[in-house]
Amino acid sequence: MAAVNDPVHLDDAPPARATRHPGLGADDPWWKAAVVYQVYPRSFADSNGDGIGDIPGIIDHLGHLEDLGVDVVWLSPVYASPQDDNGYDISDYYAVDPSFGTLEDLHDLIAGLHARGMKLVMDLVVNHTSDEHDWFRQSASSRDDPKRDWYIWRDPRDGAEPNNWGSFFSGPAWTLDEATGQYYLHLFSKKQPDLNWENPDVRAAIHRMMNWWLDRGVDGFRMDVISFISKHPDLPDGPVPSEGAFGDGIELFGSGPRIHEFLQEMHREVFAGRDADLVTVGEMVDATPAKARLYTDPDRRELDMVFHFEHVGLDHGQGGRFSPRGYELVELKRSFAGWQRELADVGWNSLYWNNHDQPRVVSRFGNDAEHWYTSATALATVLHLQRGTPYVYQGEELGMRNMPFTALEELRDIESLNHARVSALAGDGTLDPQVLADIVRSGRDNARTPMQWTGGRNAGFTEGEPWIRVNPDHASINAEAQRADAASVFAWYRRLIELRHTEAVVIDGVFDLVAPDDPQLFAYTRTGERTALLVIANCSDDPAAVPADVRESWSGAETVLANMPGERMLPPTMAPWQTLVVRRSF
Repeated sequence: MAAVNDPVHLDDAPPARATRHPGLGADDPWWKAAVVYQVYPRSFADSNGDGIGDIPGIIDHLGHLEDLGVDVVWLSPVYASPQDDNGYDISDYYAVDPSFGTLEDLHDLIAGLHARGMKLVMDLVVNHTSDEHDWFRQSASSRDDPKRDWYIWRDPRDGAEPNNWGSFFSGPAWTLDEATGQYYLHLFSKKQPDLNWENPDVRAAIHRMMNWWLDRGVDGFRMDVISFISKHPDLPDGPVPSEGAFGDGIELFGSGPRIHEFLQEMHREVFAGRDADLVTVGEMVDATPAKARLYTDPDRRELDMVFHFEHVGLDHGQGGRFSPRGYELVELKRSFAGWQRELADVGWNSLYWNNHDQPRVVSRFGNDAEHWYTSATALATVLHLQRGTPYVYQGEELGMRNMPFTALEELRDIESLNHARVSALAGDGTLDPQVLADIVRSGRDNARTPMQWTGGRNAGFTEGEPWIRVNPDHASINAEAQRADAASVFAWYRRLIELRHTEAVVIDGVFDLVAPDDPQLFAYTRTGERTALLVIANCSDDPAAVPADVRESWSGAETVLANMPGERMLPPTMAPWQTLVVRRSF
C-alpha cells in the first residue's frame, strides 16, 4: 500500500470519463442524465461465506448493475470501522475494513465499474469519526494534546451536560470523559464524536484525504450529514419539544454560520479543475428548497445536489420515525412539486424513495400485498421522471419489501435498539409491543436485509450465516427470476432508466403538477421544446377517475409506458396503482 500522502492512480483503469447520453444537452453536466445505484456492502453479496457482504461480492454482480443501466454506484462506507453504526463510524479514512476486503479489492471494483462505463461515488463521513480513530484517541488523551481541539469538548454545566441537545440515536448528545473531566459532543452514537470544523487543521486533513481518494480513481462523494459541520459557536440550548425531552438543536447545528464557507473551501481545495467528471452530493437533514438553491447553485461552487428529508418525513409523527402516522397523497405531491418549482431555474434535485436509512417504499407508500407489482412500478415512475437525478437503492429495482421482524433480537440497527432500550427504561423495564411494532414498520433494518439474488438458500447472498435475517419472500422476489421476466419490476426500472438516457424532456423539461388536489392521482407533465410527457399514476387501492380535461388534452398521445397489459391509451378510470406515461410531439 502506498504512503498516505502518495497519490496512486490505477494503471489499468483511469478515471471514467463522463458519459454523454443522447438526451443530454450540450452544456448540461453529465450527472443530469445519470441514475445512481446505492450499494450497502454489508448486505449486497458475500463472497467468502462469513455472512457479511464484501467488495469481491459486489464485483461478482457488476453484470446486474450494467444490465439495469445505471451510471453511478454509490458505495456506503467500507473504511476501517468498529461498526458501531455499520461503517458510519470511521477509524481510518485510508484503509478498507477487513470485513469488506482490501484496498486492492476496492481498486478492482473501481476498474470493473470504469470498464463498464460506470462511476464510483464513495460515502464520505466527516461530521464525525469513530472514537477509535487515532485523532480522537490523541484528542482524548489530555486537555493539552495538540489534537484536543480537533473535536468539540466543553466543561460540565452545573455538573451535567454542556447543553440540552439530544442525540439522533436517543439520549444526550454529550458524553463525559472522566479522565479529562470534559464532555465531548456526538450528535449520533457516543462512539461517533463530532469533529471541530472550526479548526483549519481538521479541514486540511479532510481535504488531503479526499484528494487521496480522487487520485485513486474515485469519481465523487456522497457526504453524510454534511450540513452539520458548522455549528453555532456558542452551542446554546435548543427548544424543548415536550416535557422531559432533550432540546432540539437542529437549527443550531444544521447549516450553521460557516457552512457555505467550508463547502466553498472544500471545492477549491479538492474539486476545482477536475469537477467536470465528478459528482458531489450532500445529505442535509435540515435542507429546505431555499437552502438547497444556495448549496447547488453552480456559480457558488459548493455541491452538485443535495438529499433532503421533507417527503420521507411526511409519515412521521411528533416523535419522529418511531411514531409513524398515515400520509396524504396530496401532501406528498405538494412536497415534490415544491422542490421541483424552487429548483427549476437554479440548482438540482436528488430523487429518491429508498436508501439505507429508509423502510422499503413499496411497503411504506405502496401496497406490498395484492398490488405489489403495480404499486412498485407506479411509485418508481412518478419519482424517476421528475427533474433531478434518481437514486435506486439495492433491491428497490426488484420491489423488495419490508422485513417481517418478530422480535427485538432480530434487529441490528443501533438507532432501533437504542430507541427500544430508552422506551423500556421509561416504563416498567419491559418493551411495549407497540414500540416493537413501530420499529418493525419504520426501522432502518428494513433496508438492510440481504439482497435477494435467488430463490434458494439465504437468497443467494451467502453460503454462511447471514449477519441479519433474509426476508422469507425471496422465494418469489429475487433477481434471478426477474431478470428473465420482461414484465418484472426489474424490467420496468430498466425502461425508466433508458427513458431518462434518451429523452431530453425528462432531463430539462418544465415540471407542472396536474390535479394537485386529487387524493388518488399523482400526475404531472414535463414539457420541452419539441416534446411533452404526461406521467400519471393512481396511487391508491381503489379505481380513480381521470379528469375529463386531462383526457381531452392528451387524446391521441403515444403511450410510452404502461404497467398493465393491453393498456395503450389514457382510460377514463384508472385501476388501482395503474400508471401510464404518454408522449406527444409539437
